Amino acid sequence: MLQGKMKRGFCVSFVVWVVVVAAGFASVDGLNVWPMPESVSKGLSSLYLSKGFRLLTEGSEYRDESGILKDGFLRLLDVVESAHVVDGNWTGYDSLAALEGLHVVVFSPSDELQYGIDESYKLSIPATGNPIYAHLEAQTVYGALHGLQTFSQLCHFNFETRIIEVHKAPWVIKDQPRFSYRGLLIDTSRHYQPLPMIKNVIDAMAYTKLNVLHWHIVDSQSFPLEIPSFPKLWNGAYSPSERYTMDDAVEVVQYAQRRGVNVLAEIDVPGHARSWGIGYPSLWPSSNCRQPLDVSNEFTFKVIDGILSDFSKVFKFKFVHLGGDEVNTSCWTVTPHVKNWLKKQGLNESEAYEYFVLRAQKIALSHGYEMVNWEETFNDFGNKLNPKTVVHNWLGGGVAQRVVAAGLRCIVSNQDQWYLHYMETTWPQFYMNEPLTNITNPKQQELVIGERLWTPFDKLAKDPNLVAGRLAHFRCLLNQRGVAAAPLFGNGRAVPNYPGSCYKQ
Repeated sequence: MLQGKMKRGFCVSFVVWVVVVAAGFASVDGLNVWPMPESVSKGLSSLYLSKGFRLLTEGSEYRDESGILKDGFLRLLDVVESAHVVDGNWTGYDSLAALEGLHVVVFSPSDELQYGIDESYKLSIPATGNPIYAHLEAQTVYGALHGLQTFSQLCHFNFETRIIEVHKAPWVIKDQPRFSYRGLLIDTSRHYQPLPMIKNVIDAMAYTKLNVLHWHIVDSQSFPLEIPSFPKLWNGAYSPSERYTMDDAVEVVQYAQRRGVNVLAEIDVPGHARSWGIGYPSLWPSSNCRQPLDVSNEFTFKVIDGILSDFSKVFKFKFVHLGGDEVNTSCWTVTPHVKNWLKKQGLNESEAYEYFVLRAQKIALSHGYEMVNWEETFNDFGNKLNPKTVVHNWLGGGVAQRVVAAGLRCIVSNQDQWYLHYMETTWPQFYMNEPLTNITNPKQQELVIGERLWTPFDKLAKDPNLVAGRLAHFRCLLNQRGVAAAPLFGNGRAVPNYPGSCYKQ
């Protein structure tokens, strides 16, 4: 996962600098597609998109009653025409070179978006035919959306003819992701982000075939989300205007779903929860010692149950993130009533931390979720965690090896390589970070569910210099689509330090 989290006290929402470096391969004969597909063949012919370029779906099992495919096709037209005004005169062109449309066949009738769905696709663009149609086949509509993204990168504006062309036909591209979880974290607790910003991030994720928006909604600093079961919780927001209604959350989930992006919601317990007590002070151990949440108070778990009950009506992703990191239990040992409870239960503070995490997991399971927890929970409790736990590695290397050896799943997002606020980190360091380092057992490799990210390992360049040109090209394409992707030749989220071509920065 690529994210902004520094000791859980820093937020980054302008995320695209590292989105573009998470998968790739050396350029194949000047091929500029990102991420590199599983297999590609191409020819030497050029086609142009006809003025009436259209979508055909004959033979598809997917009826598109919700319009996901149609909207995806319209977005395809928008992005390929966004950089320049297409105003050529098509009448003077060879009709035998006209690409009349895109024929999409989706084999599954379902548009359910969930973890582990088939995201594969096959895209073919013939060089001849009467008429000529590109063909896209996918098991699910979400695989088809990925195919549309790839097709968009094969389209080029001709400045002389003022029309869109596809070069090097015939094309045959077969593709599927390496990892089923390809995520990006945004943190709206440390810095409130309005819905248009969140939607822009989702659009950028779709361009790069990422499929999980990890929404770190609340933390110590603020609680901006409406919780109908406990309406005073969002009293902990920074201000009355810096809040999200449940309808806002529904809007984010639906917007993401129509682009093939799941939303992983996070509440971080028992630490990072000081803001909860603004509306419900009894959640604090005391007014002078405000986190972690009061482990001795049954109301604490009633609130967690209410939050996850409300989440289950909106956030339909298989997983919910329960946090569990950076828990300083000193409040429990210095607050008299909590200290007495610990003594009565026969628990020390470490055991109480374990009790809290495992009880929160049981609540999540009761609402149909499987759980993601930060790695501290595994480091401290190991296989005491529920077997359905996904351990989220963030502190550094070597954790994934131990997690999968214990039979648990793991998300790899070690901060020394994949955290956006590390301004001194260069894109080759991001690019070369390998989640399966020192994990050689095939069954254990399958337990690493994310995430470097799309391209098969044997197609990844072992020298990042081999992908620099293709990455620069994709960065410029993102800029043309309104995404503020940063230059390659700078650290972190650097800006261009001199005038010049986008492709050389």
